[in-house]
Amino acid sequence: MKFGFPMAFTATILSWAILEYGDHMKQVKELDHIQDSLKWITDYLINAHPSDNVLYIQVGDPELDHKCWERPEVMTERRPLTQVNISYPGTDVAAETAAAMASASLVFRKKNPAYSKLLLKHAEQLFNFADTYRGTYSISTPQVQKYYNSTGYGDELLWAAAWLYHATGDHTYLRYVTVKNGNSFANWGIPTWFCWDNKLAGTQIKFLWFERYPRCRNIALQLYRKTAEAVLCGLLPSSTTPTSQRTDGGLIWVSEWNVLQYSVASAFLALVYSDYMLTSQTKTLYCNGELYQPMDLRKFALSQADYILGSNPMKMSYLVGYGSYFPQYVHHRGASIPKDANTSCSDGFKWLNSTDPNPNVAIGALVGGPFLNDTYSDSRNNSQQGEPTTYNSALIVGLLSGLITSSSVVQSFT
Repeated sequence: MKFGFPMAFTATILSWAILEYGDHMKQVKELDHIQDSLKWITDYLINAHPSDNVLYIQVGDPELDHKCWERPEVMTERRPLTQVNISYPGTDVAAETAAAMASASLVFRKKNPAYSKLLLKHAEQLFNFADTYRGTYSISTPQVQKYYNSTGYGDELLWAAAWLYHATGDHTYLRYVTVKNGNSFANWGIPTWFCWDNKLAGTQIKFLWFERYPRCRNIALQLYRKTAEAVLCGLLPSSTTPTSQRTDGGLIWVSEWNVLQYSVASAFLALVYSDYMLTSQTKTLYCNGELYQPMDLRKFALSQADYILGSNPMKMSYLVGYGSYFPQYVHHRGASIPKDANTSCSDGFKWLNSTDPNPNVAIGALVGGPFLNDTYSDSRNNSQQGEPTTYNSALIVGLLSGLITSSSVVQSFT
């Protein structure tokens, strides 16, 4: 299956990670690899946008797909295409794809100027399509509701406009996010969890970057800042307003399904904000009577990374291939089927149900994560905990890249 909505979010997060921590990536000789991974996605998204008001948002039939267990590269089953258009709009997915294109255009601006311009052209077209023909994509295409149902499109419109402002400098996009649509979509004062379906917290953190410009300072941006600070204060365990949504082991825990996306996303936002504080010479974060420094946010981000990499009650690394003890039964077809196996659609399920560990290690995959009681059931049929996602991978790339201690910003903490 190719689900366009979470894949576009993956690209946006990878772009953001590169823009923030590309120098860190370069120091460990991974920047070119990550840029190649990003381009692999954006090449696909360009092809999925053949005209101004058409975007292909899914490849494959999920009902048919989930009746098969075989390596994706050998599957021959039907691959129908699903699109959003003027008659069947998808504001959320079109806007997220616009955000992906706009953010990636910044990544490739110097490396590949022609490609950067092409990405920006698609971003502007997609944003106009998303904003002009408004509608939730999972209402227009109800078959996606079981898998990647969208809860609304206002957050994606703000998120896309923020990235387009960054990429173009066009003040129209800033007005769109502040005076024009802030009251309608921003939900100021209400902290939210950053994930593939809700971009508000990311937008709030993102807009702090623009506060360095005097023309960007307005009441709406102050409201974005206050809401972002409320999100961050909730993450700090020692604050006066800590969220109760965490395990006894200290992991941010929001949902039984793929909990680590919230943990890593929260840590990534905290890390980015801590570095914004340093570069803007903002000394403290005010949390309902208490003052916190960039180091406090960084310690929180580090605590989430440490938990994920093995400092947890299970003593397990949830990053496949890292450490001596990590999930052996990842819910992943390519990993579970031997390379020389000859399977068809249905008889491949013997590999899903096999009691043997995966014959192929999905190195770098970040699984869904533990239950609220800090336990993990390593079973291939346990997709709730054991299924990796591309957006999990993008978020952990951003978090771990930001925690590299050899940059000038990070060295201030050592």
